[in-house]
Amino acid sequence: MTIPALSPETDSDLRVPLAVSGATVRGVSGSTNDVPGIDLPRMTRWLEDNVAGARGPFHFDVIAGGHSNLTFRVTGADGERFVVRRPPLGHVLASAHDMGREHKIIAALQTTPVPVAPALGFCDDNSVNGAPFYVMKFVDGLVIRDREMAERDLSPVARRRASESIVDTMAAIHAVDPSSVGLADLGRHEGYIARQLKRWYGQWNTQKTRDLPAVDRVHDALLERIPEQGPATLVHGDYRLDNCMVDPSGDVIAVLDWEICTLGDPMADLGLLMVYWTGPGDAASAWTGQACTAPGFLDRADLAERYAEVSGRDTSQLDFYVAFAYWKLACILEGVYARYLGGALGQRDPAELAPFNQQVIDAANTAEARLEALS
Repeated sequence: MTIPALSPETDSDLRVPLAVSGATVRGVSGSTNDVPGIDLPRMTRWLEDNVAGARGPFHFDVIAGGHSNLTFRVTGADGERFVVRRPPLGHVLASAHDMGREHKIIAALQTTPVPVAPALGFCDDNSVNGAPFYVMKFVDGLVIRDREMAERDLSPVARRRASESIVDTMAAIHAVDPSSVGLADLGRHEGYIARQLKRWYGQWNTQKTRDLPAVDRVHDALLERIPEQGPATLVHGDYRLDNCMVDPSGDVIAVLDWEICTLGDPMADLGLLMVYWTGPGDAASAWTGQACTAPGFLDRADLAERYAEVSGRDTSQLDFYVAFAYWKLACILEGVYARYLGGALGQRDPAELAPFNQQVIDAANTAEARLEALS
């Protein structure tokens, strides 16, 4: 199954990774009107007053946008580079774009084995820039978003190392003691899957563009079969190759996009990685990313085996979490599809968006098939 739409390579609105070295960006500087989402005079003053080493005038490169959080690479007069991250423009769900929460997480992880961009400052005074924002140090590395980039920038040996490092880093995230880094209050410690089912089913029913009985059936079946959750860990919530930055050897040097991180069941992250990852020997997924199909990358089963070895966790219920991940993906993609139908891409022929609809259907059907295989 190959769906030619809504993949990391073709759709930047699903969260283009931040701090991308060598990415195609839009450079803007000068008056406030030149920088949508940035009040240049006030931001200049704030950066100079609150971020060590920041000296204007500043040049802003837009390196992520769309319906997710906006991310800017900021270059100072002396060439020093930073990253500013703020909510998207227009109407948004406040809980999904909480800058203080994101900053709190990456600041808390600075002293752990989890690689994150150094946090440099947070501003919750809306008079500065119209919305809260935070500042990170710029990390110079690679975000692998397609097969062409994988083959160009990583050797086969580095691709294997990236596969291993992705798993090892996820295990490191799950090994962090939330209490020891001040994140014990990040979310409820129990009932993660039940909460996720409630949240995303509510989103589905709010945004759905038509009835899709498979989504309803899978929701009910998942609710009845939730495995017992162990102690809560940090759960990234959107962990995949293009939400990590690697160096040329394949080692993960920064985990990106913490906006939906919470406390919960670590197996949910592994299940979602199985959906996002398609190794060279794997069957295609409802998620159409092709980066990991390049020779040298490991297959899904290899990742799951390594995770069990590195983390010491029981992965015997992984198929449930994969089914849940496909169902969650269907709900997320439906929200994107609904926004596009509503004109987020401008006026488009509905037929042009049909592949988006099909990808939602395929994700829901795959979730149901995975559940049936468990019976």
